[in-house]
Amino acid sequence: MENHKLPRLLLAAPGSGSGKTLIACGLLEALKEEGIRLSSFKCGPDYIDPMFHRTVLGLPSRNLDSFFTDKPTLRFLLRQGAEGTELSVIEGVMGYYDGLGGTSRRGSTSEIAEWTETPVVLIVNCRGMSLSAAALIKGFLEYQRTPLIRGVILNQVSPMMYGPMKKAIEEELPVKVYGYVPRLSDGLLESRHLGLKRPEEAADLSERLKRLAAVLKETVELSGLMALAAEAPPIREQGPALKGGGPVKVAVASDEAFDFYYEDNLGLLRRLGAELCFFSPLKDHALPEGACGLILGGGYPELYAEALSENRKMREAVKKAVEEGLPCLAECGGFLYLHETLEDDTGRPWPMAGVIEGRAYKTDSLRRFGYVTLTAKEESLLGPAGEQFPAHEFHYWDSTENGAAFTAKKPSGSRSWDCMVNRGRLLAGFPHLYYYGNPRGAERFLAACRGFGKEKEQNG
Repeated sequence: MENHKLPRLLLAAPGSGSGKTLIACGLLEALKEEGIRLSSFKCGPDYIDPMFHRTVLGLPSRNLDSFFTDKPTLRFLLRQGAEGTELSVIEGVMGYYDGLGGTSRRGSTSEIAEWTETPVVLIVNCRGMSLSAAALIKGFLEYQRTPLIRGVILNQVSPMMYGPMKKAIEEELPVKVYGYVPRLSDGLLESRHLGLKRPEEAADLSERLKRLAAVLKETVELSGLMALAAEAPPIREQGPALKGGGPVKVAVASDEAFDFYYEDNLGLLRRLGAELCFFSPLKDHALPEGACGLILGGGYPELYAEALSENRKMREAVKKAVEEGLPCLAECGGFLYLHETLEDDTGRPWPMAGVIEGRAYKTDSLRRFGYVTLTAKEESLLGPAGEQFPAHEFHYWDSTENGAAFTAKKPSGSRSWDCMVNRGRLLAGFPHLYYYGNPRGAERFLAACRGFGKEKEQNG
């Protein structure tokens, strides 16, 4: 990293359902088996795909999101996440040009490609077409504002058709076809195996990816992709200035019920002096000893509501600690856990921590989905009134007590609503925060944790 070189590729697609997630994972597996040190990234706020990269492939994975951060910060995060690796593979989100509100390129894969100056390989699902794929590719090439689409991988193509299609595309268009993925009869490429299920819910996924990697080694020019990646220009951004402090222990819930964390959020806390102590609300009976702060992240507590409820000692420990002033940030799943009751997937309510006077209940539709900008209406753990934070919501459960300390506003249109329970040193709600979007919030949270630690020392 001393010379700031950062070989990288971005795998994009004309739209969702093109097979980019599974092909990205298959390529990562194939490259890993070739002994290449890899880092992987996902465009957008998604937690699931990075979990596949990390859990199934054993690779570090992070998010790149141009709504959450400015351009210099995003470039720094790419550089930081790629340190010590030979190749970075970035997986796009939705269609290449699809951004906020469906009518903007802001937050799109194409914007991230432009900001990071990353060569793009377009994955085109050719099922039901042959030469029409060339017309589709031409449209994407002519629509783009900068010539970043440099290559193509053809999905769902027979070996017999691949040769003529590759010849026609390369003769007529300024792109190279780096290979194809054949039609596979065993369901290997069914998208429901990725994105819609968590890694442990697809026990055979690792074996499937190994089989796919074996295919890709025969049908995709891995050496050509590596050469293309090496053409990416250097990245030199150093990141935002931060105000750290002395070491402080922060308890972080982490198990099957709470596993939605942005890797860069955890990294920022560590850079600011936090010693992260992971614990399980499902299995442990007490918070980590010496913890001066608590983070309850997102996940699927509703799927483990009975087990969480039966761990009465942990529920009581969390309630006691928060009521005694332990600084606590809880988002989405962690927010649900703090309620008096939480309905499971069948609608049955279970007692939870009882910190928040209200019940969390199942709904029949996705609630308040997408990006929001949070504006503080009052002082909180994250700072004074008026402070703003980019965030994201995605949840089917709702609450009788959503709070009103912040206003959440959609970035496109006029829709807004109140949210976030703010009480003492507790801040809890459905929005998922991305700390690099406003690092001052993380700095203030850890300052509160250090203050709590000093109070404990003074009180013996």
